[in-house]
Amino acid sequence: MEIVLSTHLPAADIAPKTLHQAMRYAVLEGGKRVRPLLAFAAGEITQAQPERVEIAAAAVELIHAYSLVHDDMPAMDNDVLRRGKPTCHVEFGEATALLVGDSLQTLAFDLLASHTLNDNAQQQLHMIKILANASGSRGMAGGQAIDLASVGVAISLPELEFMHIHKTGALIRAAVLLGAHCGQLDPAQIEKLDHYAKCVGLAFQVVDDILDASAPTAILGKTAGKDAADNKPTYVSLMGMTEAKSLAASLHQDALLAIQGFEHNQRLREMADFIIQRTF
Repeated sequence: MEIVLSTHLPAADIAPKTLHQAMRYAVLEGGKRVRPLLAFAAGEITQAQPERVEIAAAAVELIHAYSLVHDDMPAMDNDVLRRGKPTCHVEFGEATALLVGDSLQTLAFDLLASHTLNDNAQQQLHMIKILANASGSRGMAGGQAIDLASVGVAISLPELEFMHIHKTGALIRAAVLLGAHCGQLDPAQIEKLDHYAKCVGLAFQVVDDILDASAPTAILGKTAGKDAADNKPTYVSLMGMTEAKSLAASLHQDALLAIQGFEHNQRLREMADFIIQRTF
């Protein structure tokens, strides 16, 4: 994925050089690439061609990278560390960071529109819609808006879940669905894959909250304990550490059950394991 992303990002020596350097800085040399891995794992279920999946995976990762750049800015979370290095706005300034996010978002849709990802044109149009819905006000951006409005506010567990289904879960669902849509689809498969993705997407956030409360900055690659310091609601603050870990384990089992009957499900099972068991 590092090679794929590097290939499709504008070269650093092409004008405007600073913007292109900042785009590459924000995307390359860091990150777990969970979303691309999920896209490839789902593509195995539908026997998708890897060269098609890599484009869909890159598109999702570009959206994710743009969201991190904007999320870290002073108007949002005001963080100075991401993936073990200074955040984009610290390194390049706020104005450039804003343009980096804008440019990565549009590049993602350029990739989906410029490559053949499915032999059925309507199916490919649907893929563009999947990513658009996952990224916008009814997906990731909407979840971030709810998150900002929840700082210092007492919210219920269902409200917290609603927020993270959108903020974190929507793009993880998109990664799974886009990978699957690069291959031969069975409606029953898509329904089960979607349920799997909902479970691992929510589990990802639960584990994120656990790590934020328990792991040091050097391990996380971002500022540890920032959610608590900013008085943001988390699964740990609402449920406690023990119950949060129990919820993550339950979501893990639900995800594995959803794909139990699939052939070629080893990578999806491994990804569910990784999301739950990761330490960074």
